[in-house]
Amino acid sequence: MTISIRKARRSATKLRLLLDGPSGSGKTWGALTIAKGLGGRCAVIDTEQGSSDIYDHLHEFDVIDLAPPFTPERYIEAIKVCEDAGYDVIVIDSITHEWSGKGGCLELVDEIARAQFRGNTWSAYSVITPRHRAFIDAMLRSPAHIVATGRSKTETAQVDDGGRKKVVKLGMKVETRDGVEYEFTTCLSIIHDGHFATASKDRTGLFTGDPKPITVETGKRLAAWLAGGEAVRIVEPAPASAPNPTGKRLSWRERVAAATTVEALGAIGDEADAAVSDGKLTAEQREQLDRVIDARQAEIEAETGVTA
Repeated sequence: MTISIRKARRSATKLRLLLDGPSGSGKTWGALTIAKGLGGRCAVIDTEQGSSDIYDHLHEFDVIDLAPPFTPERYIEAIKVCEDAGYDVIVIDSITHEWSGKGGCLELVDEIARAQFRGNTWSAYSVITPRHRAFIDAMLRSPAHIVATGRSKTETAQVDDGGRKKVVKLGMKVETRDGVEYEFTTCLSIIHDGHFATASKDRTGLFTGDPKPITVETGKRLAAWLAGGEAVRIVEPAPASAPNPTGKRLSWRERVAAATTVEALGAIGDEADAAVSDGKLTAEQREQLDRVIDARQAEIEAETGVTA
């Protein structure tokens, strides 16, 4: 086999993105939204009992319903089917089942330990590790963009919300084998309240700073970066003018998150339009704020049952 040298070029790479978060945080929605921004034909390997189908309004995509047993080999087979069909983006929703689902690696370890090693699970990992590694390699070597989701171990915490106690969900460590995040270009953890994400790993330079909203524009920026463009950071709109009762000025995002009615969101939008006219917000920041407002409006409508 001849060994050759070539020039490094980012455009030769494909995206490997991991989205993790607790149950109900919007992992499927976020993965499909980013896939839409990346462009091209999209297929979803759905292990969540058809959860992706409820988002068919986002854009056109096809689905493989992957049922138990969730062995590494079944995941690899599904990825190969998508590749052979020529899909540009493969969403794997989720990789958690390959590790801890029915028939996944942890169950296989127990079975192998009983059958081959007299119950010694430590020895059984010598058998299961290459099989799990083959699944990881299938994602890494795919000619398609890979957008994977993973469940985080959920923990609740009591926080102070304007003088009142509120219980919130916190995303913890993604449920898969330790170290899997090293294999991805970017790892984003979704905040439960709203479609915002923070980067635990980011080779693109797009997600530095505060949590960023996941939008179609996120996928477009990732596609541009992969094509060799400069990393254009996803910027947070400038702080709004209205202070909260403690005297601290709230950001636009914080004000949107705190809004409880569609009318309040409309008032924030009107104020933002005025800020654009005054040069306090850029058109790009205004567009991002619109997407945040739309996401919050959808949440309010779902909570109240009242649509605008």
